Amino acid sequence: MRRSLCLVMLLLALRAGAQVSMMPQVPPAGVILKAQLWNILLTSASDRQVTVTIALRLLDVRENQPLLTGITRRIVLSKGAKQLQAADVMPVQYEYLSANIDRSVNGFLPAGQYLACYTLHVEGTKAENNREDCIPFTIEPVSPPLLNLPENGAVLESRLPQFTWLPPAPVNLFSQLNYEMLLTEVYEGQPAPEAVQQNLPLLRLTRLKENYVNYPSFAIKLDTGKIYAWTVIAKNGGQFAAQTEVWTFSIREAKPSVPNSNTVYTRLRRELDGNVLYAAQTLYVDYTNETADSTVRFEIIALEEGNRSVHGGTLELKRGNNRLDVAVPGKSALRKGSSYLFRLQNSRSEYWQLKFVYQPEK
Repeated sequence: MRRSLCLVMLLLALRAGAQVSMMPQVPPAGVILKAQLWNILLTSASDRQVTVTIALRLLDVRENQPLLTGITRRIVLSKGAKQLQAADVMPVQYEYLSANIDRSVNGFLPAGQYLACYTLHVEGTKAENNREDCIPFTIEPVSPPLLNLPENGAVLESRLPQFTWLPPAPVNLFSQLNYEMLLTEVYEGQPAPEAVQQNLPLLRLTRLKENYVNYPSFAIKLDTGKIYAWTVIAKNGGQFAAQTEVWTFSIREAKPSVPNSNTVYTRLRRELDGNVLYAAQTLYVDYTNETADSTVRFEIIALEEGNRSVHGGTLELKRGNNRLDVAVPGKSALRKGSSYLFRLQNSRSEYWQLKFVYQPEK
């Protein structure tokens, strides 16, 4: 009698397990919250109440790596359909297997390609009777990052340009947003996107936190008569998210300067003396470069305004003696008749400087 009762109970449990169906309702693409992974339709055909739990495994399709697992609380079903949402399955016991996943309840999932696999377990049934359903979906930024400067096809004066771009949107889709920038030469007859894909990069910067970068002085020098292509890749941690278009630029050939025999170049000194220069649009300074510096930073300091810096920039150098023509910013930054300090700092952390009075031409 007892064997018969146990057999009946087992058959009822197996029948109950077979009569519960599950339909995950994850959007196939778009911006998705982690909570939306629990939009599931459960349908029970059993005449009695059954208790179920649902286990979730989220995988990165590109890397074939698990990102998180989660197990719901015990859910009691009556006959009929029940639409589940995040509040119906909480608390969920999560295990996070990737630092890229936002741990907040309503956090966004980072951009990428995913596979969400659900396992339905009906209490009283054997593990081999569990039902599994896997749903692929893709999350893409609403807007990829956009290149800003230099403009596409620009001809630049400086060989140390600054590159800027706009971040992808929405930014809060990314928990660890960073950028990779690639720059390469475009060969004759070659499309720019092909150059970025196939040519050896002249510059590759990774893990950039800001959406701008200055061309570093230690990199291969950009040359005239060549076309360069650049692009930026947005990542969430180490995971690819989106890529900008590929833009190009070139460097303008510098016009040979004709020295003015009447121009006097004032020598920069490490120690200031009593000499004061009067300057208008241009400072003509003489500097001996005893280092291996190819560039040097300079600044102009307002001596009568709390020694604040009012202008700065970069100058190109050669080894040995340099005659430098430094453009003065003018009335927008300097005051007529006021005293200023021009100084540059080399790689030895030495300051070379001179004082001048801004006296614009009438």
